[in-house]
Amino acid sequence: MKNLVFVFIACISLTACSGNKNKNEKSGSLRAEITAAGATFPQPFYNKVFNDYSTMTGNKLTYGGIGSGGGIRSLKDKVVDFGATDAFLTDEQAAELPAPVVHVPTCLGAVVIAFNLPGITELKMKNEVLASVFLGEIKKWNDPKILADNPGINLPGKDISVVYRSDGSGTTFIFSDYLSKISKSWADKVGTGKSLNWPVGMGAKGNPGVAGIIKQTEGTIGYIGSEYAFAQRIPCVLLQNQAGNFIAPSVESVSAAAQGDIPADTRVMVTNSADPDAYPISAFTWIILYKEQSYNGRKIDQARETVKFLQWLVGPDAQAIARKVDYAPLPEKAVQLANDILKSVTFEGEPLL
Repeated sequence: MKNLVFVFIACISLTACSGNKNKNEKSGSLRAEITAAGATFPQPFYNKVFNDYSTMTGNKLTYGGIGSGGGIRSLKDKVVDFGATDAFLTDEQAAELPAPVVHVPTCLGAVVIAFNLPGITELKMKNEVLASVFLGEIKKWNDPKILADNPGINLPGKDISVVYRSDGSGTTFIFSDYLSKISKSWADKVGTGKSLNWPVGMGAKGNPGVAGIIKQTEGTIGYIGSEYAFAQRIPCVLLQNQAGNFIAPSVESVSAAAQGDIPADTRVMVTNSADPDAYPISAFTWIILYKEQSYNGRKIDQARETVKFLQWLVGPDAQAIARKVDYAPLPEKAVQLANDILKSVTFEGEPLL
């Protein structure tokens, strides 16, 4: 993975040295080149806002979607300005990094259960049925337990082919966190994590990889970030939330999941929300960066521009973009906490904001 990250950084450097430069760069107003890597779950949102901010400021911002695990390792190795993860670091995991880090929430998204059954665009699954499918206990699409919640739908007697993430993934963490909450069998046999020992199925790298296999292969089912399903028009399962309602993923249903209390450090999982309108596999996604920015010969201007970008990212302009690309904007409480966290980031002990 380190080699892949170094190749990624090298490619960025080559790109920076070649090609057309924008007017801001020609005039010498380029202030920073900001590099980040990590989660593919929010990548469509990050690609858009990174590009918009680059155009607006003249700074170069580059994002590499290498999975949450890769983003954490990249920050640990200090080869990026910040990492991106859908799985917040526990105290024990944070202690493994060379210095204290902070978590900055950037938006909320949904992990959806996408499937490929020609002619079928809507399917319902109760919690116990969903867990049994991914445990490999329900093997056929026309299993009586699936049929029971889908009267009138002609489900085929075809084998169910599960697709999962092969890389260390925050999307996997979110999905497995949900399954562990709604299924004791899953919690006991598999558990929660960014990488798992899957009972059944085939692996694919990144949300794009899983979405690609499902899109191309009949009889498949897997979990992906909602934007990938929406963009490729892949049908999604309506899931049963804690209130017993079958809910489709949407900006509104994801937002409903985040209406509870949020701790000061924002490290919270909102899966299986008790809100009756909430989509049950909803989650925050975070940027992680070192709280003290004077390391590895880092310049104060670089650190200041990094934090200024993150302040813009949680502000109203970027959050409006989140909604346009099918992510849920941060609730007001999360925005306040994100700004408080950014104000705690320092350079040689002095706040950058």
